[in-house]
Amino acid sequence: MIIGGLNWGLVGIWDFNLVNTLLYAWPALERAVYILVGVAAVVAPLSLYCRACKFCK
Repeated sequence: MIIGGLNWGLVGIWDFNLVNTLLYAWPALERAVYILVGVAAVVAPLSLYCRACKFCK
C-alpha cells in the first residue's frame, strides 16, 4: 500500500509514474505490482476491522 500511495502521489503532483519507470521493460511485473497493491488495499482494512470486531475473536 505504501508503494501505491507513493506512486499515486507522484502521479498526482508531477505526472510521474514510478512503477512504470522502474519496471518499463517488464509490463507483466508492473501489472503484478498493481494487483498486489490493490489486494493489499482491500485486505488491510478488513484485517483491522476483524481485529476490532468482537465476533472474529
